[in-house]
Amino acid sequence: MKTIGILGGMSAASTQIYYRHLCLLTRQRLGGLHSPSLLIRSLDFAAIEALQAADAWAEAGRILNAEARALERGGADLLVLATNTMHREAEAMMQGVRLPLVHIADATAEAVVKGGCRRPGLMATGFTMAEGGFYVGRLRGRGLEVVVPEEGDRTETHRIIYEELCKEVVTEESRGKYEAIARRLVERGADCLILGCTEVGMLLDQGNVEVPVFDTTFVHCEAALAMALAGA
Repeated sequence: MKTIGILGGMSAASTQIYYRHLCLLTRQRLGGLHSPSLLIRSLDFAAIEALQAADAWAEAGRILNAEARALERGGADLLVLATNTMHREAEAMMQGVRLPLVHIADATAEAVVKGGCRRPGLMATGFTMAEGGFYVGRLRGRGLEVVVPEEGDRTETHRIIYEELCKEVVTEESRGKYEAIARRLVERGADCLILGCTEVGMLLDQGNVEVPVFDTTFVHCEAALAMALAGA
């Protein structure tokens, strides 16, 4: 089994989900007492969020690059950036790094296409939902017709992520708001829903969404473990 290097903490809430789900998947695949071989570097999200807010993405990219290099030196065989939003700086992160990166948008696009869907709704941070941006553009590059929420719904989706979910605050009021936003995406023709922030699954799942759901955290974990077990 190859060692998965996880660059997380953005937020800590979702990184915990990554760890639990990778452990679950490994037990399911290998049985017995098996668990994944992991290196985890968890950053202080407050510092990263401040750079996002200041539009200082280049500096954030330099931080990610330094941490990716540290994971490589530590013995990782492949890398996972445990956040959708910070994939905006994926290219900067991988400068001079020789390890493969399991890109969350690529893994998600592959899962959506394999699931027979073509018009995914996307709920994520405002950065990730930006029209034609680093994430939506990458999905469209795979032939997907991405449906993003209307402006007011984008603002509320983003607010709940940063003010609540990243702090592990889960309320029924916000769950209801997210369910309503998901319904409006379906009404506009979405044939599935991408939970495009690694915390959105704290409020939405297949149990309260009427179309197929692709939770990017789970999809990402499955792709990473498949690479780690390839040839094992």
